[in-house]
Amino acid sequence: MKLFSINTGHFKLDGGAMFGVVPKSMWNKLNPADENNMCSWALRCLLIQAGEKLILIDNGMGDKQDSKFFGHYYLHGEDTLDRSLAQHGFTKDDITDVVLTHLHFDHCGGSIIRVGEKLLPAFKYATYWSNEKHWQWAILPNDREKASFLKENILPIKESGQLKMIDIPTNEAGADAMPALVPSGITPELSFIFVNGHTEAMMLPVINFNNKTIVYTADLLPSVGHIPLPYVMAYDMFPLTTLKEKKSFLTWALEKDCVLFFEHDPVNECCTLKSTEKGIREKDIFKLSEL
Repeated sequence: MKLFSINTGHFKLDGGAMFGVVPKSMWNKLNPADENNMCSWALRCLLIQAGEKLILIDNGMGDKQDSKFFGHYYLHGEDTLDRSLAQHGFTKDDITDVVLTHLHFDHCGGSIIRVGEKLLPAFKYATYWSNEKHWQWAILPNDREKASFLKENILPIKESGQLKMIDIPTNEAGADAMPALVPSGITPELSFIFVNGHTEAMMLPVINFNNKTIVYTADLLPSVGHIPLPYVMAYDMFPLTTLKEKKSFLTWALEKDCVLFFEHDPVNECCTLKSTEKGIREKDIFKLSEL
């Protein structure tokens, strides 16, 4: 098995929204804001090469939206999905499976491309993976979250016939319980943890790699700066659920000596954890390629 960090660019979001109730005087030291209170964030995906499988976890924002849309989110940087894949000798046509942690535009926007008037799968030969609980949440969105669920990113996936669903166990434990690993059915080395604070039934991929457990933290922990428990995004639908999920997840990840892989941290790709007087914090910070 081989793992590759796939950078698809950076974008900007309001710092206050990203750090919730934490004062700017504190979070601005972690990710300094510009004159408009906007912070730059990564769009970092993960590529897993396992036997004949080439599995891409999330795929960034894509580039099919109009200038007004990108004027809100300031997509910037030299990295693109195609360029990052090419650096490792791959193209989108090589991808066999696309795992979508959830269907917010910054995680699944690259799933679909616009060709003339048509919206088509960007990964022509891939199976796309979601779960029924989150899919229904996304296609019938609440008023607060609907700006993040763009139909042009989502509905064409199902229309293509390339969509499959991961089963969620019916006896799923509450947010206070230690995470339960659910087999992916894609490759034995990949499983999922389901969490519900950020959005309904978000999937966190867990990869067994070289006797290490790597967790793709998606939006449960967007960055190293979100490891302290009170640092919960204002974007989260159920912040108290996130708080409980973070606490149980971090306890489990510390016990298992997990490596955390961050999707949105603009600087840090991975870290391990340690226990401190202030709670669980980052220990060693490094790049995925250093594992």
